[in-house]
Amino acid sequence: MLKSGSWWSGAIVLACGVSLSLVAASIAHAAEVEGIVDVKPADGPAVEVDGKFMVPYTQTIPGTNVKFEMIPIPGGEFLLGSPDGEADRSDDEGPQVRVKVAPFWIGKHEVTWAEYQSYMKMYNAFKQLQTLAANRATDPGKDENAEGWELIEGHAWKGDVDNHGVDGVTCPTPLYMPDHTYMAGDQPNQPAVTMTHYSARQFTKWLSRLTGEDYRLPSEAEWEYAARGGTDTPYSFGDDAGKVENYGWLDDNADYETHPVGSKAANPWGLFDIHGNVAEWTLDGYAEDRYEKLGEQAKDGEAIDAWATVNWPTELYPRVIRGGSWLDTADRLRSAARHKSEEEDWKMSDPNLPKSPWWYTEEAAMGVGMRLVRPYAPLTDEDKKRVWEIDVEDLAGDVKARLKEGRGALGNADATLPQAIEASTKISSGK
Repeated sequence: MLKSGSWWSGAIVLACGVSLSLVAASIAHAAEVEGIVDVKPADGPAVEVDGKFMVPYTQTIPGTNVKFEMIPIPGGEFLLGSPDGEADRSDDEGPQVRVKVAPFWIGKHEVTWAEYQSYMKMYNAFKQLQTLAANRATDPGKDENAEGWELIEGHAWKGDVDNHGVDGVTCPTPLYMPDHTYMAGDQPNQPAVTMTHYSARQFTKWLSRLTGEDYRLPSEAEWEYAARGGTDTPYSFGDDAGKVENYGWLDDNADYETHPVGSKAANPWGLFDIHGNVAEWTLDGYAEDRYEKLGEQAKDGEAIDAWATVNWPTELYPRVIRGGSWLDTADRLRSAARHKSEEEDWKMSDPNLPKSPWWYTEEAAMGVGMRLVRPYAPLTDEDKKRVWEIDVEDLAGDVKARLKEGRGALGNADATLPQAIEASTKISSGK
């Protein structure tokens, strides 16, 4: 059960167990970032943190008209996993472990195709930046539009595929079988699907570099904490599985497709599609006995910090997915239900060698998407590497091979990337 005040009745004070040193380290950052105000709003959710308030906000992806919404989540404690007596419970959901969570923002909706396709467009944009920079290197006399060329050369990757650097972002290749991949729907307001765990993390890196905010995937514990919305029942709306169709899209009502985000009821903290529509990536590697090991770490029943619960992956598969999808039955949409990625089954139709680091091809993965998280405390340099970069050797080799063969795209991403792309388009068209 959440140890904080009522979500809608006044400000939510930072819950017990949240580090005050973490808060103090973030105050200077808070004064300049999205979603922080000095005065509590008259209505709507507001999370009080050291005299300031985390509030909902809408951000536009720079260089586009695409917007997404973020909702503040209060710090607090809860029991991760399901109790022994919960209906349809799986063995990997226990034993329950008490976890303390620092405040964060989370996406009001799952990441949509409008958002993800903005990132997919970087494939051609990065290729164009590289081509222009390479051509100018052989003809340095082209000095017209010096400012534009400076932007282009600053964002074009120089060919070192062994070191992506802090600014380097890879983007997904065009889909091999778009008709097959999009069979569940690819309208701008439908959730994006079939991206690999690596692609999802690179999307969050690209978005973070553009906006200056630290976006990432949620940890498994953060996801369940936000999904429950202060409840301890099998679903965020209670224990009656018969009501799940009011809150989510699943195999009984989805008509074999995804649906526009936000078209069902929200959970108690204002989050949509927590149950169903598409399942959502987390940061964690999957281990069936993960909660048992976490319980062994706990001292005298004390809560474990959520960041310390992350099972940082050491292998490419399996990784944790939460929430269930339009392909799942109601029991798999419960708040504590755990899902995992599959190595061979999800890429059976992939003709690439090595198989794509960016896309899956099979049906199960057509129900896998993601939701953004932004922690209140800025990420450390070490944590940025953990949440954004390649984390296993096999993946590094696959990405490197694709880039060397010209079947991938890599570029420098920061706040001026949209201006660099605009300059490259102008110069390429001769205008």
